[in-house]
Amino acid sequence: MTMTGTHPTGASQTRRITVPDPAAAPRPKPRVTVGGVARVVGLALWLVITLFPLYWIALTSIKSPGTINRFPIEYWPSEPSLENYVGLFQHSSFGVFLGNSALVAVIGGAVATLIALLSAYVLARFEFRGKGAILIAFLLTQMIPAFIALGPLYSMMTELGLVDTKSGLILVYIAICIPFSTVMLRGFFANVPDALEEAAMIDGCSRLGALFRVLVPVMTPGIIAAFIFNFVNCWNELFLSVVLMNTDENRTVPSALNGFISTFNIDWGSMSAAAVLTILPTMVMFALASRWIVQGLTAGAVKE
Repeated sequence: MTMTGTHPTGASQTRRITVPDPAAAPRPKPRVTVGGVARVVGLALWLVITLFPLYWIALTSIKSPGTINRFPIEYWPSEPSLENYVGLFQHSSFGVFLGNSALVAVIGGAVATLIALLSAYVLARFEFRGKGAILIAFLLTQMIPAFIALGPLYSMMTELGLVDTKSGLILVYIAICIPFSTVMLRGFFANVPDALEEAAMIDGCSRLGALFRVLVPVMTPGIIAAFIFNFVNCWNELFLSVVLMNTDENRTVPSALNGFISTFNIDWGSMSAAAVLTILPTMVMFALASRWIVQGLTAGAVKE
């Protein structure tokens, strides 16, 4: 860097000042410690333990039915085959199951997120009697196993004529997802300044207009995170779908996976192929929306 200065006698002269480049400075070598090595080894071991079941499911799905139980064990098939995937759609209604699961998960997740958004807004912005009790009740519902309420739920659904219907299953999933989503989104609302909606209302917006025009765009990461969690819960739920769905035209993927287990046999090839196709949508969704999920989870973590 060059600087020009004036000499005390009045003569102008140039002084060259050299500023060291931080990037060119030698960096200290990282110290290798026993704790650091143990941490890396432990994380690598945990990664292997976590990913190996997924690898084994995918491996089994591309083995031909006659080689699945072959000994010695093959950790990579000598003759990969898509026979399990082809048979999955030829000999069963798996395409129908996938469509049912997608319909139930998308509608149930979207409606539960919308209702939770409104209820979380009320709990975050208004003070009223019983507010604390409602929040505690929402949290307590997450501790109650679903099978405890199965008897009354099944009786109620039978009286309403909603057993073995996709609409009935969607209503049940919405009711299950609302409490957790409400508590989750309330944290996001608490992190958004009140001044935003107050300014919008001064400019002529109604309270709902301020919510959907101002707050919802700000809370997009949190809303996406809530929807993805609701979608995954609806997509993966097994217990209620098995109990409430009786016919193949209304079954979802989790109950279809349960159907590959018979009294005397387990169709490992078809079950593994179905499991791979079941896992893929959630993996793709998390991969595409990972940035939004991280922003959503951290946005509601701390109130400034």
